[in-house]
Amino acid sequence: MADDRILEILTIQDDRERRIQLLILRLPEKAQSMVHWLRRPQAKWVRMPAGIALICGGCLAILPVFGLWMLPLGIMLLAEDVSFLRNLTNKALAWVERRKPRWMGLHAPASTL
Repeated sequence: MADDRILEILTIQDDRERRIQLLILRLPEKAQSMVHWLRRPQAKWVRMPAGIALICGGCLAILPVFGLWMLPLGIMLLAEDVSFLRNLTNKALAWVERRKPRWMGLHAPASTL
């Protein structure tokens, strides 16, 4: 089932959307539906404050409950609406896909040594 979904995602022409969908597929099923809801254009007014709150929480990583995991998540949420952040996340996602394909649920290409 997951392999079929990965093959379907790999046919997406937009590189950014394909990479994000691969990451979303790695989440638990309940989190996937929440992320899909947050990515809708109508959810902009929830997405922006949530992204800012997550970034602020990431900066408070020395406190319990908060952590650095909040920082990239907040940036990804804000990148939906802020073009400068969208360009940065595109570059970061391209790097992850090239260097750490397992993080996206892909198999690493066989090395030719």
